[in-house]
Formats: sequence, C-alpha cells, structure tokens
Amino acid sequence: MKKGVSFLVTVALIALVSSLASASDPGPLQDTCVAIDEPNDAVFVNGKFCKDPKLTMAEDFFSPGLDKPGNTSNQVRSNVTTVNVDKIKGLNTLGISIVRIDYEPYGQNPPHTHPRATEILTVLEGTLYVGFVTSNPENRLISKVLNKGDVFVFPIGLIHFQFNVGHTNAVAIAGLNSQNPGVITIAKAVFGSNPPINPDVLTRAFQLDKNVVDYLQSRFS
Repeated sequence: MKKGVSFLVTVALIALVSSLASASDPGPLQDTCVAIDEPNDAVFVNGKFCKDPKLTMAEDFFSPGLDKPGNTSNQVRSNVTTVNVDKIKGLNTLGISIVRIDYEPYGQNPPHTHPRATEILTVLEGTLYVGFVTSNPENRLISKVLNKGDVFVFPIGLIHFQFNVGHTNAVAIAGLNSQNPGVITIAKAVFGSNPPINPDVLTRAFQLDKNVVDYLQSRFS
C-alpha cells in the first residue's frame, strides 16, 4: 500500500514539475504592451481584438496581390510585400505570415532581424546570396548561394540578409511564424533612429570618426 501511495505521489510531483516547466508567458505580438490599471483606458491587447465568430467570413482570411511585383525603385533596389495580420485579419492568433520579396539585379534586402519570428525563404526566380550571423561571441556568418527552388531558414532574432547576385530580377517568397514578425533594419535603426542616438555612442561602438557618424546619420534620418 505504501509503495502504491509513494508511486502516486512521485507521478503527481513529476506531472506538477512538467506542467510548470512547460508554462510560459505568451510571446509578444508587438514591440511594446505596457500594463495599465484602468481597462477603459486600454487601446491594445497582445495582438488584436477578436471579431464575433458568428460574423466571420471568407474575406477575413483572404488577400490578393502577391502575383504582382513590388516597386524596387529605391536605394536598396528591392521591395518586401508583407501579408500579416494587418492585411489578413483572420491571421490573428494563428502565428503565421508571408512576404514576397522582389530584387533588381544587385538589389538586396539589407541586414535586418525579425524580433518575433523565424523565417523560411524559397527562391522563385533568380539567384540570391543569403546568410545570417550567429550571436556573440562567435558572430559566425552562415551563408549560401540559392537558385530557383532552393530553401533557406533564418533563425529568430538573428541578423540576416539577401543579395541578388544574378544579372536578372529575382523573386522570393518567405513564411514567418508570427502574425506580426516585426523588422529591424540594422543601418536604419542605428543611424536613423528618432531621436538620433548620441554620435559619441556610435563613434565608440563602431570605431568611426565622428564626421563619418554624422554623415551616416544624415543619410538615414
């Protein structure tokens, strides 16, 4: 009898520890979500407010247009067309989104991160040089040249990029495991923040002359 009770207690403790180990807060679905004591003053939840399920319709889960190339007439000669929860309201709570990326010859999707998502990319047309950099202290570059039909994964939060090394336009489609992955373009975030980061910080951090930092901030502001 005692052995049976002991066994049941052990199982119960294992179950309790397992449930605590697997418990965690939900992942953030936007950059900030500051707690507020008065619900009437709240304007956001962690994600979006939900529609009455009885009013759900097909249009809530539909968005056209990924067959159309994006406008690549910009400094980086690429365009990202995003289909996230802002475009398809039915994506709310489903943890997924998709993007189309168009690149001119030698265009790039410059180094950036997605704070809330891992990305899986497949090349539809062209040839891309892609890669990501691992975290400190190793900072190892993991890169590969992709051709039509090739697939590559960029782990969540790591700096990554794509560069069209071909002589023709390139197109890629990527899936991300967040309804709102977010994007931080490194150069724009560092040198184009609003308000600007004190140049003395960037001069020391990047080991650059202050005139160079001033120039870069003027370019990205």
